[in-house]
Amino acid sequence: MNIYSIFQQTDRLRISDGAIVPILSGCDAARHLLIIVCPQLGDFDSLEYAWWLQRERAQLAAQGCDVRMIGIGDRAAGLKFCEFTGFPTGSLFIDREAKLHTQLDLYPGLSISQNAWVNLMLMCAGIGSPGTLREVLRGYTGDRSAPQLIAADETVAAKPLPPIRGSFFDVAGGSGFQRPFELATLRLRNMAEVLGNWSTYVPDPSYLTQRGGTFLFAPDRALVYAHRDRGILGFAANMSQPLAFLAKYRADK
Repeated sequence: MNIYSIFQQTDRLRISDGAIVPILSGCDAARHLLIIVCPQLGDFDSLEYAWWLQRERAQLAAQGCDVRMIGIGDRAAGLKFCEFTGFPTGSLFIDREAKLHTQLDLYPGLSISQNAWVNLMLMCAGIGSPGTLREVLRGYTGDRSAPQLIAADETVAAKPLPPIRGSFFDVAGGSGFQRPFELATLRLRNMAEVLGNWSTYVPDPSYLTQRGGTFLFAPDRALVYAHRDRGILGFAANMSQPLAFLAKYRADK
């Protein structure tokens, strides 16, 4: 399977203008090309991954790394996703029926039941979704190998909780690393966003369990890194620092 050729031959709906265009349009001058094929745009993994990409956007730009994300949904879902995450609409594309996911042989998720909701709930409980429960727990216990996520002067609104100042986590656990409940608070914010706009984010629940993948291409478009998600909250090999794999290529000439 030539993964770059698959991307090169793929046209999808671009969120910025609703046009069906090649997903690699505008990438010719990029040194590195990072392509994220994500689950439903209303999936917590998709929102969390976009948060990390926005956090590192200046570094990615300095590195000459273009980013493309392809998610499951429709244009309304994409517009809502970009409004919430800040992800650029010109870099987000839609695959309504997860056809690209199938081409890339990405994990479709658990299929014990004909009901996608049942399969999703089982995966949230860790069945057919390795590492999910451990990752949920990490959001509550903290992680000294992960960076601080919320600045002291930042306020996070995560309903049903009242707005929380970042300085609260300084008092509760210190600073300079992921404090207890810090990641769980960001995930709660994402959950409130999705559940409050469910019909927009998930226009078709048929693909609720579908997982995604990450693919990094070098200047000659050779595939230099790939990660295929095996479960919910498993969008990176190193969830403590999901974009750590990029460090190896930042000094490439």
